[in-house]
Amino acid sequence: MKNSEAILVTPKHFEIQECPIPEPKENEILLKVEYVGMCGSDIHGFEFGPFIPPKDPNQKIGLGHEVAGEVAAVGSKVTKFKVGDKVLIEPGVPDNTCDYCRTGRYNICPSVDFMATQPNYKGALTQYMTHPEEWTYHIPEGMTTLEGALVEPAAVGMHAAILGEAKLGKSIVILGAGTIGLMVLQACISLGATDITVVDVIEKRLELAKKLGAKRVINGKEQDTVAYLRSEELYGDHGVELVFECGGSVFLAQQAVQIVARGGKIMMVGTQSKPVPIDFLKINREVTIQTSFRYCNNFPQTIEAIATGKFNVKDMVTNIYDYKDVQQAFEDAIDPVKKNEMVKGVVKVAE
Repeated sequence: MKNSEAILVTPKHFEIQECPIPEPKENEILLKVEYVGMCGSDIHGFEFGPFIPPKDPNQKIGLGHEVAGEVAAVGSKVTKFKVGDKVLIEPGVPDNTCDYCRTGRYNICPSVDFMATQPNYKGALTQYMTHPEEWTYHIPEGMTTLEGALVEPAAVGMHAAILGEAKLGKSIVILGAGTIGLMVLQACISLGATDITVVDVIEKRLELAKKLGAKRVINGKEQDTVAYLRSEELYGDHGVELVFECGGSVFLAQQAVQIVARGGKIMMVGTQSKPVPIDFLKINREVTIQTSFRYCNNFPQTIEAIATGKFNVKDMVTNIYDYKDVQQAFEDAIDPVKKNEMVKGVVKVAE
């Protein structure tokens, strides 16, 4: 067996480099990687470098954290998995000692070792990698490793929908129909919600949102989103009870303030890289603004939702690239024209 890894040597430039096959520690599995999803954070990292640059200029930078494959070896104390099992991984390993971990909120552990970021920048774009048994999950019968790789972004949507208290009877608007917006849509549906509006400016994404269960879609380029949602035809002066901002956009964050109902909730799911000016006078009627960070205890529920057909991640995949074409995959993801046709890109590392 041979191993290699795609290393970001400079922004916008990968090199596939040979590397040793890692030896699993006593509590780890060795994973033969099959599929890796291309997350927005990976794409940003490819274009501009890591959000948090490494302190060591010689640090290798790997990307990719949405990953599934087959167990190739197990450590001496592993009991849940055997060679040949199809598995997926949860990419953040918390320290299990801090107050956040002890109170069940491990996703905000300040010392979490999360793949493709500091301190180790260990990426999943490799042929073989190790991972702790504790943060590895079986892929159920009837579910593919391609779907397994997309549990991670689906869990982001599930976590946000649960925090937002999405349910039957609640009016919901999702601003941004990229991967995470569409995952939030499906998570809300899986929790019983039906009155869901999705807003974007790319028609292909809106068509997919409709296919995945949105009650209505709005093309923000062609229609005044706020005026339409505030019209008597829809929610009028009352506004929308639950708004998800999923684009990481200052404009969308401010739009959320304009459409949320009194006593409603705004879920900030997208990453805001710039300060967002908010007119609090518009929301001083007990509106809640809550951020959502990754996921916490959501993988089992998300796996079941996908395995039972309540959550369709397969139809979100628009682009599949071979591992040898990883450079092209990420170039397409930042191309001004091609990125509009890509909803979800995936790198196929092995069969």
